[in-house]
Amino acid sequence: MMSSTAPPDMPAGDGDGDMETLPLASDYASVASTFDPLLSSAAAAASPPSPTIAAAAAFPLSPYSSSSFVDPPSYADVAASSSSSPRSASASASASPRSAASDYALIAVSDPTPEAEPAATSLVPGSAPTYISYLVTSARRGDHRRHAVRRRFRDFVTLADRLAEAFRGHFVPPRPDKNTVESQVMQRDEFVAQRRAALERYLWRLAEHPAIGPSDELRVFLQAEGKMPLPSTTDVASRMLDGAARLPRQLLAGEEAVAAPQEVVQPAKGGRDLLRIFKELKQSVVSDWGGVRPPLVEEDKEFLDKKQKLQDWEQQLTSASQQAEALVKAQQDMGETMGALGLAFIKLTKFETEEAMYDSQRIRAADSKRIATAAVKASRACRDLNTQTVKYLDTLHEHLGIMLSVHTAFSDRASALLTVQTLMSDLASLQLRIEKLEAAASKIFGGDKSRLRKVEELRETIRATEDAKCCALREYERIKENNRSELNRLDREKEEDMLEMIKGYVTSQAAYAEKIVEGWETVAEETSGYARRSDNNIAW
Repeated sequence: MMSSTAPPDMPAGDGDGDMETLPLASDYASVASTFDPLLSSAAAAASPPSPTIAAAAAFPLSPYSSSSFVDPPSYADVAASSSSSPRSASASASASPRSAASDYALIAVSDPTPEAEPAATSLVPGSAPTYISYLVTSARRGDHRRHAVRRRFRDFVTLADRLAEAFRGHFVPPRPDKNTVESQVMQRDEFVAQRRAALERYLWRLAEHPAIGPSDELRVFLQAEGKMPLPSTTDVASRMLDGAARLPRQLLAGEEAVAAPQEVVQPAKGGRDLLRIFKELKQSVVSDWGGVRPPLVEEDKEFLDKKQKLQDWEQQLTSASQQAEALVKAQQDMGETMGALGLAFIKLTKFETEEAMYDSQRIRAADSKRIATAAVKASRACRDLNTQTVKYLDTLHEHLGIMLSVHTAFSDRASALLTVQTLMSDLASLQLRIEKLEAAASKIFGGDKSRLRKVEELRETIRATEDAKCCALREYERIKENNRSELNRLDREKEEDMLEMIKGYVTSQAAYAEKIVEGWETVAEETSGYARRSDNNIAW
């Protein structure tokens, strides 16, 4: 039989009054703060934490814990919010093993400030073009000085271009995209906050890289005052203009027909030597479509096997990432549904309380309140679990981003190989021309001086081409070695990251599942009278 006394969590004589004043707003968070004993400091102090609560406490609550259940954060929003605070983002990155091994103890991007474009003029007052600058603060390990410089997004682009040229063959972390369309759709403050967090994560990824972290390029970016100038080798626009101006002289007068050694160590694409671009394009077409075997081919079987495995790995990552997003959406829907259920029982409780004429009705109202409390607590747990799910499964997205760097490094290798192939083909062509000229000159008594002079010019061109080929071949070997070391590093980091992801994901799922089960078990015990009465009715 059910007792007609007030439930333990409802003080005698005050139960009806509590039910009369139940909040009926659609904001489930306000309901949670009314019913959830975990949010009461007095209740927390009065009773020691259970093992379940202690286990769940190891996982920080979502930063959105006080927001509405109606519109929980999306997968991308929660991922970005996990590092929205410079202090928290820097601290979390410093705590990771790879960050702890880097040369920097602190890297923070903060204080986004709008500034007017220099020398910008506008006919309408106050409508001059502006940009957002960020305060980049850094400190090296063992150095108590902190460096603070102002950087705009264009400076990050310049840094990425410099690193792409200086570290060919390395898996250079990709910089955040410009996202022009997204900046127009999103709220300005939200877009700036997400970009700030993305730029900070980008700098930490660079600092964690064993080759880029101690580099002068990163140190200058983090410490040098003033604007980041574009070096001559990076300004693609000026290089293309120079190349267009040189092309007629190269074709008609033979000026600088052979690429200089310092130029062949950089990719031809976007370079200032359009003739070289055309030559390499021809070599690529002949090799790929003409069926002609190039003089040098990729014969590293180990590299080719790893490349194929990485392509398969990327496909599996893409599939797992899509399923992770589906899981997050399902957990988000579960949290919303449980919150709606809690609100429905709150309304039912209020109705039962207002219309109560008998003790049984008041008891039903108290039980409805218990169900509402458990549902709201379960909704909170689902939402916080979703944040933890995003936190750990975001490793899948990070490694998909790494694959962009892998493709770029492999493209560097292919480009360097194409340069060597083109130069070797040029040497073979030059040698064939010399043989033809010498054969033609030998048929003339006393020799053909004009042909012999042309032969000497071609021999000089061959010597310059040989020098360029040697430089290109050394660059190709250097990129191959960079690929090899980066692939080994990627294997180690991939294993560490996947193990950490699985361990954290499973632990958080178990902790929050136990927390939710414990809440419903409490409700089951408190409403066990219904089950006993049902058994008695069956016995009769």
